Amino acid sequence: MTYVADDWRIATAMLPFPNVTADGRSVQDVDASYWCDVFREVADAGFRDVDLTDCWVRIGDLSPSRLDEFATAMREADVVAAGVSAIRCSVIDSHCGDENLAYSHRTIDAAAHLGCAVVSVGLHQQLTPAQKRRLWFWTLPGHVDPADDADTWRLAVRRLRELGEHAAEVGLLLSLEMYEDTYLGTADSSVRLVEDIGLSNVGLNPDLGNLVRLNRPVESWHEMAVKTLPYTNYWHVKNYLRYEDPDRDCYLAMPATLQDGVINYRELIRLATAVGFQGIICTEHYGGDGLSVCAANREYLRSRILPARPDYRLGESRVLQVAPVEAATGDGQAVKELAHG
Repeated sequence: MTYVADDWRIATAMLPFPNVTADGRSVQDVDASYWCDVFREVADAGFRDVDLTDCWVRIGDLSPSRLDEFATAMREADVVAAGVSAIRCSVIDSHCGDENLAYSHRTIDAAAHLGCAVVSVGLHQQLTPAQKRRLWFWTLPGHVDPADDADTWRLAVRRLRELGEHAAEVGLLLSLEMYEDTYLGTADSSVRLVEDIGLSNVGLNPDLGNLVRLNRPVESWHEMAVKTLPYTNYWHVKNYLRYEDPDRDCYLAMPATLQDGVINYRELIRLATAVGFQGIICTEHYGGDGLSVCAANREYLRSRILPARPDYRLGESRVLQVAPVEAATGDGQAVKELAHG
């Protein structure tokens, strides 16, 4: 199917919503009516598709009965789970990689139960205490994956392939989110990782905003896009204003709407469709009224830059674009075959 602006799936992330209530309770443990109220707020902002960002609720840690309550809350609010973003749970974390791997498996199963199309994971780790104290956490360096460490690279490939095979068994795509100073921190390394994993249901989530916001020299967003978009199967979109004065070693960034930031999303959409992208787009924003900014970004995408007619040139992606849920059999064999090409 060739998607156009009116029917392209555009989700909002749950980043704008805190994981603690006003009276100090964990959103993980609240009555389901609370979840429903939040989802209704999302629906009132014009979204039907939601990315269940796990900094809000960790669906992989909900009991089966609570997961059913969560699903009911979504139905009552008339929203659907497009995807899940499991963030800061690197499977190669030297302290808790095993636990993160197990959690990622639980998240995949929970995502399938909720009818998601994709699960997005990354290799970024927990914020440092100093980062948590900053207005913008990305203004301080965090974890850095070890460079030229063949054993750690192979561990990343093996464990992410394991997650990709699990995702295929339950009819889902797995997307790898780009993030600074990890093995998904440059375009070349990200592409190499996907190719080493070697499953067609595993692709990239080229969240270029994660990289252009850094207060240091960065790769060209355009060059990163050209390299990564042929492997893209899910897409977190956000933008930043950026100021550079290399002579004074001054690099500054702050959040902006999609149309006002330094990344030209009109050009990126054109590049993406030319290499076959038809995946779900997830709007994100940090600071202020994030939900309203995400809604404004959705309207910008629909009314200004996504293809208005189906006669545009659609290229051929190097990864699967639509979760082949309908191909799944009882043991997931059909999806496994698709994933392995």
